[in-house]
Amino acid sequence: QVQLVESGGGLVQPGGSLRLSCAASGSIASASAMGWYRQAPGKQRELVATITSAGTTNYADSVKGRFTVSRDNAKNTMYLQMNSLKPEDTAVYYCCFRWALNIYWGQGTQVTVSS
Repeated sequence: QVQLVESGGGLVQPGGSLRLSCAASGSIASASAMGWYRQAPGKQRELVATITSAGTTNYADSVKGRFTVSRDNAKNTMYLQMNSLKPEDTAVYYCCFRWALNIYWGQGTQVTVSS
């Protein structure tokens, strides 16, 4: 079973920045797809950003221009750089990887944007 460990969440003021990390126990270079989701209380989980093994990225309209997803294959780690944070970005953020037909989720990390 692949283990995904998330870190980097916390409390930040509007306009601030955070960088989330997701470290995998397996080789992310072998993953077919990976990305970040978020879920706010009372809301459905939504896709935030994805990156393929080929390096293609996609973003939700709500975060375009503010968030950047990247990965470091040598460290088996995926990142989400979040800039110009807004209160509506407040949510639990989850990383997700797919290896072949199997999907793995991180434990989630809380991001709170508030004055």
